[in-house]
Amino acid sequence: MAKEIDNLWREVRELSLGTKIERLDSPPSPVKFLRDYVSQSKPCVISNAIAHWPALKLWSDPAYLSRALSNDLVSLHLTPNGCADAVTPVGDRDDLCFASAHVEKVLFPEALQAVQSSCKGKKVGYLQQQNDCFRTEYSTVGLDCDGDISWATEAFGCSPEAVNLWIGTEHSVTSFHKDHYENLYAVVSGEKHFLLLPPTDVHRLYIEQYPAANYSYNRDTEAFKLEVGEPMRHVPWCSVDPYPSSENEASERLKYPLFFNGPKPFHCTVKAGEILYLPSMWFHHVSQTPGDGGYTIAVNYWYDMQFDIKYAYFNFLQSLSYKSSSLNPILSWREDEDWESSDAERNSD
Repeated sequence: MAKEIDNLWREVRELSLGTKIERLDSPPSPVKFLRDYVSQSKPCVISNAIAHWPALKLWSDPAYLSRALSNDLVSLHLTPNGCADAVTPVGDRDDLCFASAHVEKVLFPEALQAVQSSCKGKKVGYLQQQNDCFRTEYSTVGLDCDGDISWATEAFGCSPEAVNLWIGTEHSVTSFHKDHYENLYAVVSGEKHFLLLPPTDVHRLYIEQYPAANYSYNRDTEAFKLEVGEPMRHVPWCSVDPYPSSENEASERLKYPLFFNGPKPFHCTVKAGEILYLPSMWFHHVSQTPGDGGYTIAVNYWYDMQFDIKYAYFNFLQSLSYKSSSLNPILSWREDEDWESSDAERNSD
């Protein structure tokens, strides 16, 4: 079985995905998008799809956003390290948990200031409420963007289930995870850096059950506290950090050989004015580089996925017990890659 799954990783790439994420110079027709990308579960980056958005010119100016949203309460996510919704040590024994951010409602100008003044190791702010927040918390600037991606809406045959706004700095990183949505991810300011793995690579991410925990933040002492929730519940999450520290790298490679010794993840940088189509069930790790305003801004459109044979296929693969069949290490993806961004950019959000 191990040999067959090893072959599956490579065959999916050779027959369907190729060696890099395809880039389109203009938006595809709905038929082409559905035929060449959605039906094949194949990501792509599209240029010149949102050039008409007022947001592309307006949102790089913090003063514009602060004026426009001066009376709007938004959800500010706070962590000490920029790693929310991630596997994190908790307690004196360094037990691992799934840590969620401290969230509080504040006026937008205060929230933006918290994002811009983020300092890793002290306090990192991120605007990332994933509950259709663009059409609720940020509706005041709703006309600065389109309500949907028209060619995607026609291809999917439905409107977006949710539209979310993301504002952060290089200090925030999103760990490997998957979503049960078809995702159109539009970058408005700065750049987003994605590591992508297809659903067939599920075993390489060492998904385990971790106790759910939450950060709390004390404004008076400026201290964070991470506590496991009561009653305890568990969250399935990826155990792999693709960028371990130098002191931990050797042990991490030994602990997660399927990831570090397997086919390298796809990498793409999505710049302001571009859209990434991220198919449902694809695993993705996200970092970012700020733009002129000192932050990165993106708007993403979540369309309902079809729970069809692709979903059944993924669940079947996930149910299999699998261990690496490799007796000798192969060249790791990290040593072999040729990326567009610098080391500093790759380790930023």
